[in-house]
Amino acid sequence: MCPKFGSVYMFSFDLSVCQAINHGIESSFLEKVREMNKLFFSLPTEEKKKWSREENDTEGYGNDMVLSDQQILDWTDRLRFWPQNPKQFSEVLEEYSSKIASINEVVLKALARSINFDENCFLDQYGTSGKIQARSSYYPPCEWPEKVLGIKAHADMSAVTLLLQDKQVEGLENLKDGQWFVVPIVPDALTINIGDQIEVMSNGIFKSPVHRVSVNPKRERMTVGMFCIPQTENDIGPVEGLITDETPRLYKYVTFSLDIVFEYVQKGRRLIEACKI
Repeated sequence: MCPKFGSVYMFSFDLSVCQAINHGIESSFLEKVREMNKLFFSLPTEEKKKWSREENDTEGYGNDMVLSDQQILDWTDRLRFWPQNPKQFSEVLEEYSSKIASINEVVLKALARSINFDENCFLDQYGTSGKIQARSSYYPPCEWPEKVLGIKAHADMSAVTLLLQDKQVEGLENLKDGQWFVVPIVPDALTINIGDQIEVMSNGIFKSPVHRVSVNPKRERMTVGMFCIPQTENDIGPVEGLITDETPRLYKYVTFSLDIVFEYVQKGRRLIEACKI
C-alpha cells in the first residue's frame, strides 16, 4: 500500500506501521544525522560517560536502569538527548526535530482523515507545545544473538514515533498475528509507529504495535528514534465523536509520565493496559 499523506508517501504493513518516503528530508541531511550518531558512539568511553544519565533520570547516556534482580537487560547503549560533543550535535538535532515535527503533523492529520474525522481531532489533543524526544541507539554485535535482544518487546508510549533505521543492518521486528516480522530497510525512509497515545485517542481504532530489536552476531547497528509526545500537562482520552452506543469508550483519560512509562517498559509491562476501562 502506498497512499499519499500530504507530500509524504507511505509503504505500510497496516495503518499502525509505515515506511515514509518523499518526506521532504534530504538524503544528505539524514546522512548527517547518522554521522552525528556514529561519532558520539565512537567516542572513548570516558568521554561518553560525561553525559551519563543521572540516577532515576531517563535522559542521558547509558544502559537500562536496573529495577529488579529478575529484570532482563537490553543489549544496547542509549543516548536520550544529544550533547555538545561531537560539535554540531545539538544544532543538527534541533533542525532534525523541526523537520520531524512537520511530518508528525501530516501523519496526525492523515490518520484523522482516514477515519473520516476532522483532520485536527488528534492535533487538538496533541497541543501546540508537544515535544519530541530523541533517542540514539547503538547495538553492538553479539556472538549469541539467540540469547539476547537489542530491545525487549514493547510498544511506544508516544503519539507517533519516527525511526531512522541503520542503512545496512536490519533488526527492528514487529509482532503481527502472533509472529515476528522483520521491518525491511528502505533507502532514506522513516519508519513510523503509532504509539499508545494515538491508540487511546482513537479509542482503539489504531493499535500501538508491539515491536522488538534483534541483534546481529557480526555487525553493529545504529538508529535514531524521534518520539512525538503531546504536551504532558494535558490528559489524553478518546475523541468524543468516536464514542457511540456501538463503540463505547475503551480508555480512561490519562496523563502519560515518562518516568512511569519507563518503569513499565523495564518490567516488561504495557502501559496501555492501565489505560483501559
